[in-house]
Amino acid sequence: MSTVKKIAIGAGIALLLLVVFAVARYYSDKDVVTVQTGKAQRMDLTAIVSASGEIRPKTYVNIGANAFGKITHLYVKEGDSVHKGQLLAQLENVQSSADLQATQASLEAAQTDAVAAEAALNTSMADLKRAQSDCERAQLDWERAQGLFKDALIAKSDYDSRKATWQMAEAGVAQAQARVAQAKAQKDSADRRIAQNRANLTHAADVLRKTSYIAPFDGTITNLPVREGETVVIGIQNSPGSTLMTLADMSVITAEVKVDETDIVNVKLGQPAEVSIDAIPKKTFPALVTEIGDNAIVRSTGVSTSQQTSASEEAKDFKVVVTLQSPPADLRPGLSATAKITTATRANTLSVPIQALTMRRKADLEPTGSEGSVQAAAPQKDGEKRPTPEKDEIQGVFLIRNHKAEFVRVETGIVGTTDIEVRGGLKEGDEIVTGSYKVLRTMKPGTSVKVDNAEPKKEEESS
Repeated sequence: MSTVKKIAIGAGIALLLLVVFAVARYYSDKDVVTVQTGKAQRMDLTAIVSASGEIRPKTYVNIGANAFGKITHLYVKEGDSVHKGQLLAQLENVQSSADLQATQASLEAAQTDAVAAEAALNTSMADLKRAQSDCERAQLDWERAQGLFKDALIAKSDYDSRKATWQMAEAGVAQAQARVAQAKAQKDSADRRIAQNRANLTHAADVLRKTSYIAPFDGTITNLPVREGETVVIGIQNSPGSTLMTLADMSVITAEVKVDETDIVNVKLGQPAEVSIDAIPKKTFPALVTEIGDNAIVRSTGVSTSQQTSASEEAKDFKVVVTLQSPPADLRPGLSATAKITTATRANTLSVPIQALTMRRKADLEPTGSEGSVQAAAPQKDGEKRPTPEKDEIQGVFLIRNHKAEFVRVETGIVGTTDIEVRGGLKEGDEIVTGSYKVLRTMKPGTSVKVDNAEPKKEEESS
């Protein structure tokens, strides 16, 4: 056989072997899925709830207008530090001062009338005592006259005179008692006029006092929307023309943030937090949770659900206040802030990447005779309660064993930034499927897999 024929036969055999190998490789890789994997490993986990809000002093007050009038004096400007009891602003008070003086004069007049009424009462009491004495003396004379007249020792005219004198004395007592009653009534009326004028004086003093605005505590003027000469009116809080200024105690600074309703159950008083402020980048400030709101706030309107007349399906938040431990001196109310609240920590706990966690229905996990196939769900019996989708789903991960993906049910704990705690179902070092998302969503138990943990190549930018 010639050399050429030998070479041709060898080439044909090699080509045939190559085709057979390629076909075998094609069919062997036909049902193999390429996946990325990770390890179940122990690490320190921290569960964090992040929420945004703004910086607020713990103690602040909007000093509103208590009276209608023109501002005659402003004794402070925005940014000033003030002390408790310091005069901040003064409204015009000509009318209220005049009312106070008039009421004071009326009170003094009523007190004078009361003194006169008391003197008249004392005089009436003295007249009553004198009338009673005269009546007693006239009664004794008449009684003696009765005996003498019986014994015919005095004349009938003398007897009648003494009787008339006694009757006149009794009438005098009755008249004196009436004058005493009248004097008592006048004294009581004078006392009541005093009480009335004292009440009017208290009202007038209160009206006058409301024209002067005093600092209720030590603090800083953080907002001053009015100027001297402007007229203020009594109105609802924060309405234009009714708020004179805002006084804040900047010694204790808080961040008031809104926590999503799905995370609020994990937030507790006293939990540590880190606050970052947009105006102070690359710095965080330690804080503690000091207040948790009880009423949900509708996210779109900012109104508490307790103030709504109808139920709402909108997203809701809860107010949480964290107090900064060492705030900087240059903080200002209203600065945007973000609080990261540490709700739980686990040391050296078994964890897996969050993206490895997936959900499968029970029906999809019931194998049939052939490996990797899925058995159809059993037909629903009459009267049998159909399980809800939530109860019908199982949480787990795909564990790689013998180059196949096996679904393992797991119990989870706290959720960290990229990993989640596993309390049962896995052991340290187990290799689990972490991606891709499309593979995890469609993978079935028993699927053959090929591990490729190389970083995906970035698509070249088109020129």
